[in-house]
Amino acid sequence: MIFSVEMIYRLMGIIVLGCSFYIFTDQTNNRRLTSGCFYLIYAITLMFGRVLPPFYIGLLVIFMVLIIAGGGLKKSVHIEESVAMKEEHRKKFGGRLFIPAILIPVLTLVGSKGLDTVKFQGKPLLDPSNVTMVALGLACIIAILSAMWMTRGTPKTTIKESRRLLESVGWAVLLPQLLATLGTVYTNAGVGTVVSNVVTSFIPKGSLFWVVVIFCLGMAVFTMVMGNAFAAFPVLAAGVAIPLLIKQFDANPNHIAAISMFAGYCGTLMTPMAANFNIVPAALLDLKDKNHVIKVQAPTALIVLFFNIILMYCLVSLHI
Repeated sequence: MIFSVEMIYRLMGIIVLGCSFYIFTDQTNNRRLTSGCFYLIYAITLMFGRVLPPFYIGLLVIFMVLIIAGGGLKKSVHIEESVAMKEEHRKKFGGRLFIPAILIPVLTLVGSKGLDTVKFQGKPLLDPSNVTMVALGLACIIAILSAMWMTRGTPKTTIKESRRLLESVGWAVLLPQLLATLGTVYTNAGVGTVVSNVVTSFIPKGSLFWVVVIFCLGMAVFTMVMGNAFAAFPVLAAGVAIPLLIKQFDANPNHIAAISMFAGYCGTLMTPMAANFNIVPAALLDLKDKNHVIKVQAPTALIVLFFNIILMYCLVSLHI
């Protein structure tokens, strides 16, 4: 393949590596050494996660957790432009400021749907194992280049702004990888089997409605506990979806996968465990109540979850 998933991860690692160097040299941050080490290790896991043995990756992650637990991770003070300067730039660029942001979803869609079968000299252009991920990475690169061209910015500015956003996210930057891995660990540990035994022990035999209710609610609840629907899906799929909905009621796996993930996302909207979605935005907006985002989203999440249950039940009923 020409563009692989590993290539995107290595590029991310290079950007994080540059951010760590700036943190190491920031004299205003009295935790610059430990904070710099945190992001340096994170960069190493991104760049060399495929080649380093899992044991050593685990040691690096433990070291990162110790840095966080010991209060060694501290956000640096960033000097921002004045309000007048920001207003001047806003007037200068106007709506064009949104072009880089719009390019990301548009190019990701074009790449994942239009270039998935394209080959160059007999090799796939995009990694067949994860076309969407590679398309997203390339779209972000193009968006960055377009922003640099439009604002006459430099790679140095790009790294500095990446550092500012990275430090705003802080320790939560690790959650997507950790929580996704957690789902695999739970599945291999047999949690799905335990869930299946519990569900079948008290649900009336042959009751499609209650199986759907338990499955969708389980996706939401497990997502709230784990913080990520991708971590909850393997457990609930192994415990409920495959043995009951698909094998017993002959449900369409595509329908089940799509709606169950949507039900899981309802849980994402209602949990502080999904820190990168709910806690980080509150921090970026300087909200006094860290759970304000969750409180606003919860009613919508419950309504959507209700309709997911109805939709899945109707689709499975029609398919029987």
